[in-house]
Amino acid sequence: MKNLSAFIIVIALLIFGFFVLTSDKLSPNNEASSNNVSMIDGKQIVEIKARGGYTPMRSIAKAGIPTIIRFNTESTFDCSSSVRIPELGISRSLPLSGITDIELQSNQIGLLKGSCGMGMYPFEIEFVTPE
Repeated sequence: MKNLSAFIIVIALLIFGFFVLTSDKLSPNNEASSNNVSMIDGKQIVEIKARGGYTPMRSIAKAGIPTIIRFNTESTFDCSSSVRIPELGISRSLPLSGITDIELQSNQIGLLKGSCGMGMYPFEIEFVTPE
């Protein structure tokens, strides 16, 4: 009986720990971030962290401005170290740690979707009308 109780407690703690550690990935976060977009020398830089998925999952950038998507990896050993943007025919392997820039030739108003190489981790950049 003691073994069964201990087993149930351990399982409950493992499940609780899993949800605490992954809650930001499991919660439906539909908010787009523009905090990761900056302007440098007339180009906008969209910075995305690639590790266990992409953070932020949604970004807001301005349409019609030369854009660089900057992927930052740090000990990234999962499938988010391979990025695909099918609409633009882009497929790149990212280093385990480092910075990889992908320059976009043109961007129109709308949604640009990408994912990891396996399609498990999506990300989006919403291009909006410049103010």
